[in-house]
Amino acid sequence: MCPSKASTSGGRARYPDSDLAPDVGALYNLPRRIIILKPLRAFWERHPDACQALQAWYHDAKQATWKTPADIKNVYRNACFVGGNRVVFNIKGNQYRLVVAIQYQYGIVYIRFIGSHEDYDRIDASTI
Repeated sequence: MCPSKASTSGGRARYPDSDLAPDVGALYNLPRRIIILKPLRAFWERHPDACQALQAWYHDAKQATWKTPADIKNVYRNACFVGGNRVVFNIKGNQYRLVVAIQYQYGIVYIRFIGSHEDYDRIDASTI
């Protein structure tokens, strides 16, 4: 659930613990993705306009069975593939960029960066 501006909990939404930590058992029950929600949540708490888009991406990625870059491209036509098994996703109508590192053989997605285009221009997406 995206935090509202009128939240009485200090702007922090509450989430089930299962969404905050990786499920270690899932390493052995592929094709489930292991993605930690914490960096996405921290970003949307600072940028509430990105909340729904990031939650939608998280839900999709957690359910995905990406075994190759083509699997991603079939769903996210605008995804860009850079070195180091990094994938760049456009978030919220290309307002933000999300960079993930993917271990296709294990079904693991690591969130490496989330930020504005200006922030993205200052990083090397293939090594971050």
